[in-house]
Amino acid sequence: DKACNGESCPLARGFYDRLDAARSAALAGPRLDRATVREAALAHDVCPYYLAQELARWADVVVGDYNYYYDSSAMLYALTQINQWRVGVLVDEAHNLLDRARRMYTASLDQAALRLARNTAPPTLRKPLERLQREWNALKRAQTASYEVYADVPGKLLSAAQNLIGAVTDQLAEAPLSIDQTSLRFFFDAMHFVALAEQFGEHSIFDITLTTDRHAPRDKTSCVLCVRNVIPAPFLAPRYAAARTTVMFSGTLSPHHFYRDTLGLAEDTSWLDVEGPFRAEQLQVRVAGNVSTRWRDRDRSLEPIVELIARQYTAQPGNYLGFLSSFEYLQRVVALMRERNPDVPVWAQEPGMDEAARDAFLARFRGTDQGVGFAVLGGAFSEGVDLVGQQLIGAFIATLGLPQMNEVNEQMRRTMEARFGSGYEYMYLYPGLQKVVQAAGRVIRTEHDEGVVHLIDDRYRRPEVRRLLPRWWQVQ
Repeated sequence: DKACNGESCPLARGFYDRLDAARSAALAGPRLDRATVREAALAHDVCPYYLAQELARWADVVVGDYNYYYDSSAMLYALTQINQWRVGVLVDEAHNLLDRARRMYTASLDQAALRLARNTAPPTLRKPLERLQREWNALKRAQTASYEVYADVPGKLLSAAQNLIGAVTDQLAEAPLSIDQTSLRFFFDAMHFVALAEQFGEHSIFDITLTTDRHAPRDKTSCVLCVRNVIPAPFLAPRYAAARTTVMFSGTLSPHHFYRDTLGLAEDTSWLDVEGPFRAEQLQVRVAGNVSTRWRDRDRSLEPIVELIARQYTAQPGNYLGFLSSFEYLQRVVALMRERNPDVPVWAQEPGMDEAARDAFLARFRGTDQGVGFAVLGGAFSEGVDLVGQQLIGAFIATLGLPQMNEVNEQMRRTMEARFGSGYEYMYLYPGLQKVVQAAGRVIRTEHDEGVVHLIDDRYRRPEVRRLLPRWWQVQ
C-alpha cells in the first residue's frame, strides 16, 4: 500500500544512506539468491527489489526472467547501455520468447479504467482526462463492429494521450502522493500505450474491441484500445546488438526461419542442432489417424479418445498424461472416461490452479497410485515438468495445439502473411506443433526412461506436420 518514494515507504527513505552497508552484507556470501538479498535488505531497512538492482552491478552472472533484458523498460538492458558492459546473454527455453515478447510490446487501455481514474484523479488532471475521454468516445461512436482493426493509431487520440502523460508527469514531480494507486495504474498503462503507439509500424496492429453488447446504451458500452505486437523482431534486435553475444537454446527451436524472422535474428546467425541423448527405441510414437479433434468434430471424437486411453491403460497400467486443447474439451473427455471406465483413476487440471493445487496435481504421479492426469496443452503441465521413470510412462495428445481461430488471431495471421508469405504456418501450425513436442517431451526425461506417446488427430498423417516432429522419433 506504499508509493515507491521516501515520503511514503520507509524502505525507500534514506535508501542510499544505508545502501553501502546492505550491499556489503549481501556480498559477504558467494551466492546472491532471493533469500540472501531479502535478508540483507530487511536487516538494513532498504527495499529488497532495489537492492537487487544495485547488486547487479557487482555480479558476474545474473539469472532472471526474460523481461529484465528484453522488456521496453528492462533494467539489465539499461544498465548494460549506461555502463557500456560487455555482456553475453543466454536465453533458455527460447521458443517461449516469441509469445513473451509479444506481450512485452503490446499495450491496452480499458475505458472502464479511464472512468475510475477520472473519479479519483486530482483536479489538475481532470481536463486532460476529459479530452482523452472525448477522443475515445468519438472512435467508439464511429465503430460499427465489436472488433475493428485500424491502419494506425488515430492522431487525435494519440495527441490526447500524450497530453495526459505530460500532465501526469508534472503532477508527480510536484506532488508524488497526490495520485491514488487506482489512477496511477491507469496512468502507467497509458505511458506504455503511448510509448508503443509512437513506435507503431507494420510489426504491430491497432485494434478496438467493444466489450459489451452493441445494443446496450452507448454510454454504458466500454471499449478497449490495443497496440498489439505481432512481430517482436524490431524491438528485440537492438537487445542482441547491445550484447557481445546471444546464445539461445531450446528443445523445440525449429523451423529456424520462423524464429529468425519473428525474433529478429541476423541472417548470419549460427544454428547448431545437437543430437539428443535419447534413442528412438525409448519412445513409441503412435498416430490415431481415425480421429479428428477439429472443433466441428469434437462430439464424435470423445468416444474414440476415451477408448484409446482405456485400451492403452489396460495393456500397460501406469501413469499417463492426457493433453487437450481446452478446459471444456478436457472436462467432456474426463466425464466420459469416468462413466465408461470407472476402474481407471483420473484427475484433471482446473482453471486458475494456484501453486499448491499444481503441486498436488503432480504429486499424484509421484505417489504409489496409477492413473491418468488430464491437462490443457500449452498450460502449466506441458513443459518444465520432470516426471522420470515410472512416474510417467505415456502421454495422449488429442490436438495439434493450433491457437484458437478468432478475429485477433486471424488479423495476426494476415499480418504474418503480408510480411512473410506464410500466415497460417507462422500463426497457427508452427506454434501449435511446438506445444505438442514440448508436451510429448514430458515422457522421456532421462536416458533410461521408456514410454509411449499417442498423437490423436488425422492431421498427424500429413507430411507437412510430420516434418515438424523431432527427427529421432520413429512415428508408427
